[in-house]
Amino acid sequence: MATMQGKAGGAGDIDTVALERLLEQLRKARDEMARAVVGQKDVVEQLLIALICGGHVLLEGSPGVGKTLLVRTLGGVAGLSFARVQFTPDLMPADITGSLALIPDETGRTKLQFQAGPIFTQVLLTDEINRATPKTQSALLEAMGERTVTAAGRSMELPKPFFVLATQNPIELEGTYRLPEAQIDRFLFKSLVNYPSENDLVGILDLTTGADQVVPKQVLNANDILALQRLVRQVPVAAHVTRAVARFALITQPDRKDGPAEVVKYLRFGISPRGAQSLILAAKGHALLAGRYNVAFEDLKAILAPTLRHRCQLNYEGEAEGINADALLNRLLDTESKKAA
Repeated sequence: MATMQGKAGGAGDIDTVALERLLEQLRKARDEMARAVVGQKDVVEQLLIALICGGHVLLEGSPGVGKTLLVRTLGGVAGLSFARVQFTPDLMPADITGSLALIPDETGRTKLQFQAGPIFTQVLLTDEINRATPKTQSALLEAMGERTVTAAGRSMELPKPFFVLATQNPIELEGTYRLPEAQIDRFLFKSLVNYPSENDLVGILDLTTGADQVVPKQVLNANDILALQRLVRQVPVAAHVTRAVARFALITQPDRKDGPAEVVKYLRFGISPRGAQSLILAAKGHALLAGRYNVAFEDLKAILAPTLRHRCQLNYEGEAEGINADALLNRLLDTESKKAA
């Protein structure tokens, strides 16, 4: 046995051989996904980081840019069970969680039995989540936060690992319901699936219109992912990095009298403690995926936008002036990073 302390000054007993094998498998998973998903390198990495951090992802992009393909490919590469729910205004909570039903037994008599819904899976794709009513959207809250479902008068655990990937279309907003802040804060990342570049589009056309179809190989399994989730939490973070994140979260609060002028002027609310926790955890995942065993400021910067873009909100003045919230958060983190250096 070796310790991660030997690698990076942290704590926790780690089998070095097992660690290197898991990280190699994780990198192979990234490569396998890249075979089926042309471009979208950043989004692929964000999905893998969220998976090993035990978080959930909100994917936002126009129709046809490959959001569903990303999720299906991830499920196949990771060897996880997969279910998809198409959210519509008439979808009810029981359509997701399941409900009691009369089931005939071997004697011909009927009995009440719980029929599990599609949420009882390891990778759940909730397509166009903003098309369902808030009541149905909230059916996911307990599952995302506690990994349990309460139905038919009892609480049931979900399979492990449990990973929710929700998609929403930023173009067609008619007949949609904005996600409440309590729910959107449950997503570790809000990842933007952008339109591909010219070269990527050529690659997509070649890959998807030919006779040969790429089938990514499974390189991980559920036990590997659970082991990686335990390892991520053992990645050390230096005290000055943690303090810089704490100060950064505090200066994003617009009600602080001593806060930066642009925060007071343009933000409606800032980063919550859960947001700061998510930033540290995601940075640990980013460091591991990069093959490093401690968190640096470069990890925080690399993962800042997808982790926090949905956790703070511009006020009316900020939206009217076209303030870029991602850029604002980056400037604030840079300020605290320089102070800590």
